[in-house]
Amino acid sequence: METTPHHNRLIGETSPYLLQHADHPVDWYPWGDEALRRAQRENKLLLISVGYSACHWCHVMAHESFEDVDVARVMNEHFICIKVDREERPDVDQVYMNAVQLLTGGGGWPLNCMALPNGSPVYGGTYFPKEQWIQVLEYLAKLYRDEPEKVLQQAESLKEGVLHSDRIPENKSLSPLNTEHASEVFASFMASADRVDGGFGAAPKFPMPSNWLFLMRYYHHSGQKDALEHTLLSLTKMAHGGIYDSIGGGFARYATINTWNVPHFEKMLYDNGQLLSVYSEAYQLSGKELYRQVVFETVAFLERELSLPGGGFCSAIDADSNGEEGKYYVWTTHELNTLLGSDAEFIGTYFNCLPEGNWEHGKNNLFVTHTPEELATLYRLSPEAAREKIQAAKQTLLQHREQRTRPGLDDKILTAWNALVIKGLTDAYRAFGQNHFLDLAIHTANFLLEKQTTASGGLWRSYKNGTSTVPAFLDDYALTIEAFLQLYRATFNEDWLHQSGKLTEYVQQHFTDPQSAMFFYTDEQYANLVVRKQELTDNVIPASNSVMAHNLYTLGSYLEREDYTDRALQMLTNVLDDVRNHARYFSHWASLLLRLAYPTRELAICGPDTETFRRKLEEDYWPHLILAGSEVASDLPLLKGRAPSDGTRLYVCEDKACQLPVEHLEEALATLHSQASPS
Repeated sequence: METTPHHNRLIGETSPYLLQHADHPVDWYPWGDEALRRAQRENKLLLISVGYSACHWCHVMAHESFEDVDVARVMNEHFICIKVDREERPDVDQVYMNAVQLLTGGGGWPLNCMALPNGSPVYGGTYFPKEQWIQVLEYLAKLYRDEPEKVLQQAESLKEGVLHSDRIPENKSLSPLNTEHASEVFASFMASADRVDGGFGAAPKFPMPSNWLFLMRYYHHSGQKDALEHTLLSLTKMAHGGIYDSIGGGFARYATINTWNVPHFEKMLYDNGQLLSVYSEAYQLSGKELYRQVVFETVAFLERELSLPGGGFCSAIDADSNGEEGKYYVWTTHELNTLLGSDAEFIGTYFNCLPEGNWEHGKNNLFVTHTPEELATLYRLSPEAAREKIQAAKQTLLQHREQRTRPGLDDKILTAWNALVIKGLTDAYRAFGQNHFLDLAIHTANFLLEKQTTASGGLWRSYKNGTSTVPAFLDDYALTIEAFLQLYRATFNEDWLHQSGKLTEYVQQHFTDPQSAMFFYTDEQYANLVVRKQELTDNVIPASNSVMAHNLYTLGSYLEREDYTDRALQMLTNVLDDVRNHARYFSHWASLLLRLAYPTRELAICGPDTETFRRKLEEDYWPHLILAGSEVASDLPLLKGRAPSDGTRLYVCEDKACQLPVEHLEEALATLHSQASPS
């Protein structure tokens, strides 16, 4: 892409983050061969700057340094400068983030890493103030010019560190997994539990969906009440806290204080997709109306603010509007008085608003410390009247807020993150029986099949303005397979199983590490970075390897593919010591440990009442149940030869041993409950 007097090479990109930098005086390149060839031709260091559109400090550094002509002159003279959207190219981000973590002991965004012309990292950090940034640039340029051997030695050492940081050998000792392992993992979790405000550790606090999903599953299998109680405490504190948008639905990225009341206001699709699953499952276990409200409001937020007419969901909403963080979401008491009139005091009390503000610049961020029932007693109202006032005020404030200048929208569609939403919507459908949730999930899944499938049977990662770009990574495949498996469970449409199977075979062919049974993050056809990484630790989004291990176990159970289930066991065994010793960072692996330590239960429903029985069954909580069903004859192993000539039959099995078929769901549930009871 040629530059113009007013634009650099980013002007031809589709990423909203890259386009934000297209008019900088920095001669930015997108990641690709053109930049690398020029660096090698001119023997210049690469300057790789990674961020994302909703990143507050990325915007700050861009304004301070990358928009500055003098800073740009230094960058352009001594470096080949590459801008990377970490959401579009997480493979690039992984390599250079790992390097910076090895160098500094920490990481984050913006990520700025200098590298040799061949891409080997040399030095890096996160946010640099302008003057320090210039000093770093000039020092490295001089060092590379005058003493290149020192830079080459540093690069070689760092490359080795990055190469070995997350590679794991195959563990040949396949010892039986047992419930004692699960108890150890649970104890590790609770050692860092915040028993006052929920969550784990101290601020900043991030929603960590896979942590809570593990705790709920552990409670289901073991009956350990602490696991459920801490989960419900955490989810209630979050739903009442300022991290949750009480007016418009949806969760912000993280909270800056222990109580969850002060958020960093950016909203990410991946958080909200996963939290749909978490709150739906928590509702199945607890019946708390608050959790139903959160799910319904969050779905409304996703449809209103992140969905696109042609299908798919946008990636993120910025924290800032008009250059001020959180401005779109906060209120003065004067605004509340003007908009709500005689109800302003009541609503102000409900949302903890103060005349001087509870946040910054005299503004109030809304959070809840009293239930509607408690507030009704305080104001001598009926609970129904209190709830009606709250709901009416929320509608009034939402309508007014929508007239404000909106924060920036990152409208690229990412396959992996949309898959998380598909799963979240499907889980919400199973919990609440709302057909609209399922319709929305299927519509999004069909969008991925139509727009994001390649001619060779693979996937694309990103979609923007009618164009699919970037070959998909392991998380795109793993999370899409998981979403399609959940759609099968919710519909019994075997097409979703077949799609899952096709994508699984593609992953096995193109991502496998033959030395460990794990999977690389990049497709072998597009692995052109200095290091080919593996994603092993569960973070805000579970590791793509742990998701694939779950998928192999689930699909292997449906299809009676022991090669799949054996590989899942091998993958878990490879990381078992880490799961036991660092549970919070291997929580999705820990959920797989539960599936393998406790008996695998299966339920096959065959006959005309299959869908009725399925819906009734989902009113309860069966997170690891292998559930299959069909109203007609099917070749699926769990269903083959079981189509009754009259009525509907239910087959309950455990570890491949089945009970006699029964005709009534209550009988099957009684058997399942007796099997699920902790010993």
